[in-house]
Amino acid sequence: MSMNNELPTVDALITDTADRLFGELCTHDAIQAAEDSGGAGDIWAAFAETGFPWVSLDADAGGSGGTLQDALEVLRLVGYHAAPIPAAETGILGGWLLSSAGLELPEGVVTVAPDAALTIDDNGAVNGTATMVPWGRSAERLAIVSNGHVASVRISEATSIVEQTSLAGEPRDTLRFDGAAGEVAPAPPGVDAEALRFRGALSRVAMIGGAIEKMSQLTVSYTNERMQFGRPVARFQAVQQHLVWAAQDAALARMVAETAGRIASVDGVAAARFEIAAAKLNANQAATRATKACHQAHGAMGMTQEYPLHHYSRRLWSWRTEYGGTREWSNWVGTTAIAQGADGLYPLITGGSTSL
Repeated sequence: MSMNNELPTVDALITDTADRLFGELCTHDAIQAAEDSGGAGDIWAAFAETGFPWVSLDADAGGSGGTLQDALEVLRLVGYHAAPIPAAETGILGGWLLSSAGLELPEGVVTVAPDAALTIDDNGAVNGTATMVPWGRSAERLAIVSNGHVASVRISEATSIVEQTSLAGEPRDTLRFDGAAGEVAPAPPGVDAEALRFRGALSRVAMIGGAIEKMSQLTVSYTNERMQFGRPVARFQAVQQHLVWAAQDAALARMVAETAGRIASVDGVAAARFEIAAAKLNANQAATRATKACHQAHGAMGMTQEYPLHHYSRRLWSWRTEYGGTREWSNWVGTTAIAQGADGLYPLITGGSTSL
């Protein structure tokens, strides 16, 4: 990690505004309606009007001039409020790809193709199939990195769109392109599919942290209100154990997100690979444990559509598999640790990416 003592701080004005905006718009009914319709245009419009989608991009590239850490804090609030919008895809993923290559940022939604078999030929034409594209049907453009180039292609150029949804009820579509014309530029150093994967993992860690935090709070409130045998169920030792587990995982997820985000904001995502990998692994595991604890404490109430717990648990189940699941990141962390050898293991544990 950089030895710079001036570590970045989150802009409170940005986060307070985002928290207030989501708190007003992301009601239970609004989130349910977004699942039914495949999007929440009104929430996105209000979000975009503030400039939040481009908060981490330089002002000369069309961004708001904030930091990556500001953007990650906004994504934590996306998770905390279960906001049904493509905030990560448009901002620190798609927007980053386009701005890095000097391509123009569109006014509408940008998305990316995490699991894509896409190619960009010498004439700038895009070919292939992209699966599990977040919010594909409602995006204006798809940002692609392939063959040493970055391309921006209109979604309307897709030969076919197969609409699918994740466990969270969010669009994860399959797009097919056959010679689609795109805006193309050479990918600068450090901008490739692997870099996109790590940035995507970091975005999901931030969102997971927010969702676990809210889910833990919901569980504390419910168990204090729910009466059994003349006292709140939160007074029973077995229930208290579930509350403790959920609170621990909420704290863990937020801590690893903030640590990885701080290092990435100071030194760049490439310099925080080990921290991001470890953060995603820990966040994935925390999501699994916390949802079990919170649903157990809620009992049958947690399984109803009318109660909001499922908005968070289903997002956690979805996000923990995106940009690398538990097995994939366990393998990456383990392989990296083994590669350091006996003498390099402790420096890796204490120094993280600086020892790689």
